[in-house]
Amino acid sequence: MTKLTIVFKALADPTRRKILELLKKKSMPAGAIAEHFKITPPSLTHHFNLLKQADLISQERQGQQIIYSLNLSVMEEMIDDYFKLFKKR
Repeated sequence: MTKLTIVFKALADPTRRKILELLKKKSMPAGAIAEHFKITPPSLTHHFNLLKQADLISQERQGQQIIYSLNLSVMEEMIDDYFKLFKKR
C-alpha cells in the first residue's frame, strides 16, 4: 500500500477527520479527545493507530498521559505528492 493510499484511508473516516479537526486547534491528551465521541476506548485507539500509521498524528507520553499532536508536515507532503501524481497524467 502506498503512503498516499494509507493517508486517504485514514482520512476517509469521519471520526478520524474529527480527531484531526480537534488536534488542529491544539495538542490534546487521549482522554480529552475521547470526551468528544461516543465510542469505546478500544475503537478510539484503533482510530489513533490508523492516524499514526498514516503519520497524520504523533504521540508523546507525559507522565501517565499520552498527548496527541497533528503532524502538519505530512499533510503538506501528501498534498504535494497528490498533485505531482496528477501532473504526470
